[in-house]
Amino acid sequence: MSLYSALTTSVAGMSAQSTAMQNISGNIANASTTGYKRVDTAFVDLVSNFTSDKSAQKSGSVLTSSRGTNTVAGPVGASDTSTHMSISGDGYFVVYNKIGEVDGSPIFDGTPLYTRRGDFTLDQDGYFVNDAGNYLAVIELDDATGNPVSSVPKPTTFEEGFMAAEATTTITYTGNLPATPSTTDSSGSVLTPGSGYTVDPTTAGTGTVQAQDETNFLSQSISGGAITAYVANGENVSVQLRWAKTLEGDASAVPATEDTWNLFYKSDSEATGTATKWTNVGQDYTFNVAGDMTAPTASVTVPAMTVDGDNLGNIVLDHGGNGITGYSTNTGVANMNLSQDGAAAGELTNISIDSSGYVVANYSNGKSSNMAEIILASFDGDNYLARESGGAFLASEDSGEAILGATGSIRGSSLEASNVDIADEFSKMIVSQQAYTANTRVLSTARDMLSEVMQVIR
Repeated sequence: MSLYSALTTSVAGMSAQSTAMQNISGNIANASTTGYKRVDTAFVDLVSNFTSDKSAQKSGSVLTSSRGTNTVAGPVGASDTSTHMSISGDGYFVVYNKIGEVDGSPIFDGTPLYTRRGDFTLDQDGYFVNDAGNYLAVIELDDATGNPVSSVPKPTTFEEGFMAAEATTTITYTGNLPATPSTTDSSGSVLTPGSGYTVDPTTAGTGTVQAQDETNFLSQSISGGAITAYVANGENVSVQLRWAKTLEGDASAVPATEDTWNLFYKSDSEATGTATKWTNVGQDYTFNVAGDMTAPTASVTVPAMTVDGDNLGNIVLDHGGNGITGYSTNTGVANMNLSQDGAAAGELTNISIDSSGYVVANYSNGKSSNMAEIILASFDGDNYLARESGGAFLASEDSGEAILGATGSIRGSSLEASNVDIADEFSKMIVSQQAYTANTRVLSTARDMLSEVMQVIR
């Protein structure tokens, strides 16, 4: 009976190596497939129990099973496509298959699939589709609040969009004012450090500068920068700022005095004569001997800021905790940083994926907004997912149900390649070939031995 066992065992060995070769060939064929997960072959020995001597040592047959490598990441490379993405760490994209259309709108299979293949682009209907034909499922965000509108990801269309204009409400304004500014007095000479002086740009009236006094004002102040702000209809307004030092601090005075500055904005560029051209924001900015701002503490609200007839409303000048300083410099000029929160109306220019996994709409006005969030799924038994075509997987009894909210992170403009190592597959192929050949030798030898037995019987 041992010869018959040798025959069946060698056939089982050939079958096992055939399975291994099938997996190896599939791996090599998909070495360049985006997001592909190689299939390894596990060999298990089978020992017969049909013996009276349970302690006898005996070899058995062999059985194979295919083993997934879903938890083994492939190398990640950069992509020129802004909607391509890869996953760093744990997780799978949730995708659906399209099964038809109704009135031009796609109908999707109700069973979600899961994949690491992230070569998604927008199709003609605005859906994210990868090159395998799977539709990406996301969670939509509310345009106004940015909050999720549901908890279940689904395929979503991202069509041509338009961003309405946003009025400026806050100007973030930080930087340094020189302890000794390079202003010029009425005679045109440059004020030098240590020459104690008081600059009074408001001779025409408290808080304003008349057009006829602008020359004197400009000689006694320094530029504070300029920024483009926006009114509600999207019209842009150029806000020009200037600083004037109104008091030179004296630490030895009783009581001690601090450096004091006033900030002005050009309210009417066309003003003439006694009409107001520059308006004070209405706040003394004071600095101690160390150059730290002591007032205001964080921000100033300019009521009904109006520039050349355009009313911007109440504008907050946000200086942060100590965003403006009064340190000494060699240049004597202000070094200021300005930004604002308004924008003109804008058209959608492109869609990209950020590092937090958000689908980001980018507009022609330089603004962007989060349109949706990509939620990753994880499984307790990743390697037991059922394989589908196109690098997709289906949840199985052994893998467990999908757990939304995997810990992995998403990288935009990148792709995960196949995790197949060609050199390793060739090594396994050589071993499999040799084992297969050896099993054929066992088969032919056992056959010859049985033939000799049959000859004796005859």
